[in-house]
Amino acid sequence: MTEHRPIETWLTDMDGVLVHEEEPIPDAREFVAALEEAGVSFLVLTNNSIFTPRDLRARLAASGIDVPEEAIWTSALATAQFLDDQRPGGSAYVVGEAGLTTALHDIGYVMTDRDPDYVVLGETRTYSFEAITKAVRLIERGARFIATNPDPSGPSVLGTLPATGSVAALISTATGRTPYFIGKPNPLMMRSALNRLQAHSETTVMVGDRMDTDIISGLEAGLRTILVLTGSTRREQVEDFPYRPTKVVDSVQDLVAMVGERAVRADAAGG
Repeated sequence: MTEHRPIETWLTDMDGVLVHEEEPIPDAREFVAALEEAGVSFLVLTNNSIFTPRDLRARLAASGIDVPEEAIWTSALATAQFLDDQRPGGSAYVVGEAGLTTALHDIGYVMTDRDPDYVVLGETRTYSFEAITKAVRLIERGARFIATNPDPSGPSVLGTLPATGSVAALISTATGRTPYFIGKPNPLMMRSALNRLQAHSETTVMVGDRMDTDIISGLEAGLRTILVLTGSTRREQVEDFPYRPTKVVDSVQDLVAMVGERAVRADAAGG
């Protein structure tokens, strides 16, 4: 990775980079510890809108990975920030779980099914036909359609589960209205993370396991990107895409030394 400005901020995906479901990826704990020891700003990003940052911290801790609550940025938080910027103090009918409803409550939104400003669709493990039908009718009456992320499916210990993107497609087919997706690959997710850290794109790197979400959104937000091969994208698939990551590594194990090395360079430049 050749660049003129040292890396001062790290963004990293969670699933496929740090963990597989509940199982930690080798050296993920050491990678996060290296970031903290180097004193660099970082955020762990996830398109998952089910859990609050507190929930996710506990789940990561159970896998042996210690990530501060304030260092976790979800598509639910990015969605709440977007809505607060667009229509402060608004209202929404929400199809989702605690991660999303908590984020919207925290910005002062009212949850209602009576003429809401928005229908906000997030991920849940208990989609109900009644809730989806209500969302369809509210959108037909003029509610704006927002979805936390476009992922069509997600993993579980029992196999693939339909996710937000699949349910959004169902609602879109019924209403003829396409949602505005907030999470990756929308670079808005990256920019909101940068704003949270008061970081600059030219000194930030994004670590991810998917070319079609992590890498493209990082690239479009002006970040350097690192693809790890512990998740969705295999090495031979990289050439299938019309864009490339800045660097490809086997896993975060290859980044532990890089974090310390670049922290030393940054200190030297500042001193």
